Amino acid sequence: MCGLTGFFDRSANLSEQEGLSLLAKMGEAIQHRGPDDHGEFYEPNHGVGISFRRLAILDTSPTGHQPMNSDSGRFTMAYNGEVYNFKRVESELAGAGLLPVLRGTSDTEIMLAAFEAWGVQSAVKRFIGMFAIALWDHQENCLYLIRDRVGVKPMYYGWFGNTLIFGSELKTLRCHPTFEAEIDRDSLAQFLQFSYVPSPHSIYKNVFKLPSGTILKVNSHGKCEGLTSYWSLDKAASDGKKNRFSGSRDSAIAELETLLTDCIGLRMIADVPLGAFLSGGVDSSLVVSIMQAQSSIPVKTFSVGFQQGEYDEAVFAKEVAKHLGTDHIEQYVSDQDALDVVPLLPAMFDEPFGDPSQIPTYLVSKMARQHVTVSLSGDGGDELFGGYNRYSVAKKLWKLNQRYPETLRNVMIATLKSLPPSAWESVYGLFRWTMPSCLKVKRVGERIDVLESALAAKGQADIYERIMSHWDSPEAAVVGSQRRTPIGFEAQNFSNAFEFTENMMLTDMKTYMQEDVLAKVDRASMAVSLEAREPLLDHRLVEFALALPPEWRATQSNTKQLLRDVLYGHVPKELIERPKQGFAAPIGDWINGALQGWADELLDEKRLESQGFLDPKPIRKMLNEHRSGKRNWQFALWNVLMFQAWLKDNS
Repeated sequence: MCGLTGFFDRSANLSEQEGLSLLAKMGEAIQHRGPDDHGEFYEPNHGVGISFRRLAILDTSPTGHQPMNSDSGRFTMAYNGEVYNFKRVESELAGAGLLPVLRGTSDTEIMLAAFEAWGVQSAVKRFIGMFAIALWDHQENCLYLIRDRVGVKPMYYGWFGNTLIFGSELKTLRCHPTFEAEIDRDSLAQFLQFSYVPSPHSIYKNVFKLPSGTILKVNSHGKCEGLTSYWSLDKAASDGKKNRFSGSRDSAIAELETLLTDCIGLRMIADVPLGAFLSGGVDSSLVVSIMQAQSSIPVKTFSVGFQQGEYDEAVFAKEVAKHLGTDHIEQYVSDQDALDVVPLLPAMFDEPFGDPSQIPTYLVSKMARQHVTVSLSGDGGDELFGGYNRYSVAKKLWKLNQRYPETLRNVMIATLKSLPPSAWESVYGLFRWTMPSCLKVKRVGERIDVLESALAAKGQADIYERIMSHWDSPEAAVVGSQRRTPIGFEAQNFSNAFEFTENMMLTDMKTYMQEDVLAKVDRASMAVSLEAREPLLDHRLVEFALALPPEWRATQSNTKQLLRDVLYGHVPKELIERPKQGFAAPIGDWINGALQGWADELLDEKRLESQGFLDPKPIRKMLNEHRSGKRNWQFALWNVLMFQAWLKDNS
């Protein structure tokens, strides 16, 4: 895990010294991603430069230094991530007589040998791992930017005049003198709606996120030759449906465990201390159980606990760790510990980011870094095996929507709107004691909102978008913006080719998982120079899951079917079976309490008017309703606050 940045200036007007100095400055902006070493490469005749910050994981000696040249000198490369199967690639090269004399033991050197032997695209297809790569071809004088299949590692890029600037984080791009920090108002509206800016856009105009599974080539004239896809989630899903797993359920369980063992085992290769995050849920418990089965010593595991029982999973993690015999380390954090993280968030996430689980993710990363340099996580299990509650909720709401004609739905919507959510809470409270247990639910007002929204939905894609949104009309709050539908949310993507739940899972993998979950883990772990690895997102496991019968992945009442079947061979069922809890923070209470002064300052009406990005009226109305208890707007307000804090930090 490291960080990289660089540029390709078509005018090539910088001297070697000027180019190297600028690259060093750009690299310093992401020193946290790689505190162990740094390097710069600049070719003044073509105006191309690459800067690298190293977190040494494999071959921690100087022979692992980057940017690194290939054996013949044709390629110069810097990359962020790990290619876990590099030893297998090395064996393939050796078997074909294509392996040069190696200088060290890093995966970087093997990757460069693969590029020389097989070409860029053919080599990348052989790599199993997470990576964002900058590769300069001295022979063809062209630059390649490459991103891993599922988007674990970030890569931003954008043209400013004659210069292409790229990097692991936006803060590196801002260091280049040609960069223009113009906020994209349509992206801002999307951020308010989803808590992240969906790809391929960023918060800035003319800056994009390199799509996962793609190669961007810039030729010798400094012109982009377009994006080439070397792996596609949509194609993997289509292939999986055409070639469904044909064996028995028991054979699928056995094959899944074999595959998991390899995916996790590869990610245990490191020349530095290694451990794992453990929440006690299905995904992290599965990863840790298979790690421990392959380890001769207790695996180090980490969890954070919270004083509020509603948010505390540490007790479950402790029981799982005890059963597996791991070297478990837990830390209970106070409200103040969490609150102290809030001022760090704008710089840490670099782009407006509103998922409140960013706070505990940072805290557990910070704790883990005190003991290890690498930590495995269970990210990806929910999207691959239907673990989110919203999948079953969306299906129920769609069935309800289809049950009634539009005219009747409009009457029902009008009835639901006749009272505010707080009033529905009061009415429900009067009769709750007379209701059967199946009708006794929490947060009735919020559920009324969801029901009203579902009745108004025009299709499956619309219901999914409404469930994923924190603002119904974000463009009304962002001055000068227009609504932009994220790639993957279009109605045609929710076709009859796949069942509704499968469509939601695929869309989550293309959007929420990449832009929220993986971005959150990357920024939070890298802020403390910790490498996080996601074995459940090995592309082989993704392809295997997409070929399973849908009912083996998840049903309306039982999520993560086959994952649980494998897990219960290692951990007793009773340690795992409980309602899904999540990894969050009590931001609604903070906005009304400990963070009230901070929130009031950032949401001051005059401040908003002078900045010119947000309309104060809907925001102040939302804040007043939240403070009065009339509505719970915690997530919508947190997005606004995260943008305001980011804007303050970057103005």
